[in-house]
Amino acid sequence: MQTRGAIIRQAPGKFEVVDLEVDDPRDEELQVELVASGMCHSDDHIATGDIPVGMYPFAGGHEGAGVVTKAGRNSKGIKEGDHVVFSFLPACGHCRWCASGQQNLCDLGAGILAGPRWTDPTSFRLHTTDGTPVGQMAGISTFVETTCVSADSAVKIADDIPLEVACLVGCGVGTGWGSAVNSGGVQPGHTTIVMGVGGIGINAVQGAAHAGATSVIAVDPVAFKREKAQELGATHAVATMEEATELAKELTNGQGADQTIVTVGVIKPEHAGQAMASIRKAGTVVITALGNIADPTPIPVSLADVTLFQKRLQGSLFGASNPNWDIQRQLDLYRAGVLKLDELVTKTYTLDEVAQGYQDMHDGKNIRGVIRFS
Repeated sequence: MQTRGAIIRQAPGKFEVVDLEVDDPRDEELQVELVASGMCHSDDHIATGDIPVGMYPFAGGHEGAGVVTKAGRNSKGIKEGDHVVFSFLPACGHCRWCASGQQNLCDLGAGILAGPRWTDPTSFRLHTTDGTPVGQMAGISTFVETTCVSADSAVKIADDIPLEVACLVGCGVGTGWGSAVNSGGVQPGHTTIVMGVGGIGINAVQGAAHAGATSVIAVDPVAFKREKAQELGATHAVATMEEATELAKELTNGQGADQTIVTVGVIKPEHAGQAMASIRKAGTVVITALGNIADPTPIPVSLADVTLFQKRLQGSLFGASNPNWDIQRQLDLYRAGVLKLDELVTKTYTLDEVAQGYQDMHDGKNIRGVIRFS
């Protein structure tokens, strides 16, 4: 069937909206009509070339929710009419990582930037109108009005949850919340620094507050984002890491933060160095942000500082979450009024306004922009 979607033809490049053809679902696949898609910074990293992909054209978007319009056989019990949230990292359920409760590290994730189906490099579900194959971001491409995905990438949710905000738990919410709760190990009484308050960092703030941190210090040069962080759980908000480090020491009798979570828009090596300098003995730095993934620049961290003060540098992919469980859990927290989702959406856009949405992100105007499909 015919659909429309935002693609990039090269990197660096910009998303443009074009007519596309989407295939019917095959076994273990779903066709989904999108209701909403979050505009995550990771898709911008693909447009800038910081994150290389396997092919062009490439259809963007990896944080979405919609309604199943067709279901192939053996689609994990998901059927036509069901509401689903996509997990940008698929979970097969039976590899070593899924079986050990680490679904975010599922072996299928190795293929999410390649473009074709991860089981067959010659198999595609999106094409331009002249028949050219189009790669799918994370195998889902949520910047497309109707898409075709593996059932391993979809989580069925209750029909009464608004899809306009449910889409956010497919990446940004889980990544930020889990960076604090899972990867950072925030506990009651802790002092937590969150470096960078965008769509990920704001949820690290929520996660740290929910886990019981006494002090949550949000760091961002944009005043609007600092104000938003304080609305969603930050006890303090400052413009620089120098201020945050000094404040953390003041609050902890000179010890420093228990954990610093790095969620800046584009990470640089110096960010890791600043974070390591801000934590106490046996503290944790969580690296969640992305930048140029081919950049070989060494991290300016003293190895003696790591050894003698027993500090830990911890990566975090999708907040170390298990999507099939954590997406449901976070939506339950939303229902209970504990996790804020509506408040995360700064502005909504049409599909044709995708380029403007990313410009607004670069200009510091958005916590999270969301595409609403008619």
